[in-house]
Amino acid sequence: MAWTTNEIAKHKDASSCWVIIKNEVYDVTEFLLKHPGGPGIILKYAGHDATSAYVPIHSPDAIQRNLSPSQCLGRLADTKGGEVDVQMGQTQDEMRVEREMKRRPPLNQILNLTDIENVAKKVLPHPVLAFYSAGTDDELSLRENSRAFDRFFFHPRVMRPVSICDPSTKILGYHSSLPIFVSGAAQAILGELNITRACGKANIIQMVCTYASIPRAQIAAAALPSQPLFFQLYKVTDTAASAKVVQEAEQLGYKAIVLTVDAVVVGNRERDVKSLWVLEQQEGKTQYYFEGDPEATTNLFGSSAVNRRNAFDSDLSWKETIPWLRSITKLPIILKGIQCVEDAMLAVEAGVEAILVSNHGGMVFSLPPLEVLYRIRQQQPDIFNKLEGGIRRGTDVIKAVCLGAKAVGLGRPFLYALSAYGEAGVTKMLDVLHREITISMRLLGAASIRDLTPEMVERVDWEPVRQRNIKL
Repeated sequence: MAWTTNEIAKHKDASSCWVIIKNEVYDVTEFLLKHPGGPGIILKYAGHDATSAYVPIHSPDAIQRNLSPSQCLGRLADTKGGEVDVQMGQTQDEMRVEREMKRRPPLNQILNLTDIENVAKKVLPHPVLAFYSAGTDDELSLRENSRAFDRFFFHPRVMRPVSICDPSTKILGYHSSLPIFVSGAAQAILGELNITRACGKANIIQMVCTYASIPRAQIAAAALPSQPLFFQLYKVTDTAASAKVVQEAEQLGYKAIVLTVDAVVVGNRERDVKSLWVLEQQEGKTQYYFEGDPEATTNLFGSSAVNRRNAFDSDLSWKETIPWLRSITKLPIILKGIQCVEDAMLAVEAGVEAILVSNHGGMVFSLPPLEVLYRIRQQQPDIFNKLEGGIRRGTDVIKAVCLGAKAVGLGRPFLYALSAYGEAGVTKMLDVLHREITISMRLLGAASIRDLTPEMVERVDWEPVRQRNIKL
């Protein structure tokens, strides 16, 4: 069936939301509450063409995986009532990406993770870059995640044999060639399979997100027989649906469940919304949210009624959630998103196998994870924990390990490496980290991960010269 733009425009709010994607018409009303990025971005295009915003940040099969056949309503009609069947031209942003991809430096000129990130920021579609790089509110936590590592300095030990240096470790009993793992992240536009393949060759554990761009079954099939994968769970309000996802992951051979506890609602990610305005301005399109009756215009972040019914379960609790998860799986449980010592202790009391100190990459409120790890080390040094957030150097990894982290997760760096150079970029990133970690270990006097101790790092707060009453 063919639909005219006038007919589609009538379905422009949360009560009835239709969108056009590549000249196909979809009813996404029921999906609004399930969208991992929240309903606001979809509602912004309600009754209109969402192709420019949708295509850059979704895998080709995302619609088929998330919408039923009955929600695929038909094609867009032309002015004469027939179906539109034309090739869409490139947008300004797509042409920019194409140009920048041709200008990428060769991989042998990439020396560190920042080099990779800089390339990725040039070649990524604007909405994807906004999604990858955004933090919450004014992005203070995001910035401080990395800056926190600058407050910790090494105390190297000398006269120790380090010609043989082994940076390998075990994470929940599984071998890892480095004390790192892939943190779960959504919307890898070139697909998590490239990350899976590169990590399989390098013996690195990958955490697969609930909202991965590739079906978790395909990722499991792409892994080597001996390659462990962990599954990151976002529990939704539909408990039965979450249970089904967990049991499917266990049947597919995933080795642990990583329960996300720090994102019960979508954070205030303003950069995501602003990125769509940039695309509209580039294409000279009307900004839909100014059209019609201002009173009927949907809030950019979604209507208040929809926001109150977020897809994520906002009622997670120590009393009910952990026992529920224990009841449906035999896999080890890791709590992802611990942000204070008190909750770290409660996690131990709840009997989980490990905690992941994290503030969701600066997307929620928290001290930098390294500062939280430092406090846990001082007050509860025996807690089995891992850390993610702000890692950009092998020295950052070593500092976290010295402070008690059994392993360190990286999310954005893997997405940047994948976006910039595909599987080869992920392999390059792992090579860079291996080189930096082993150099750092040798300079510290550590021949193995076991030799890295808290005494090898010190937290330093520099005082301004004037406060120290020093005359220059």
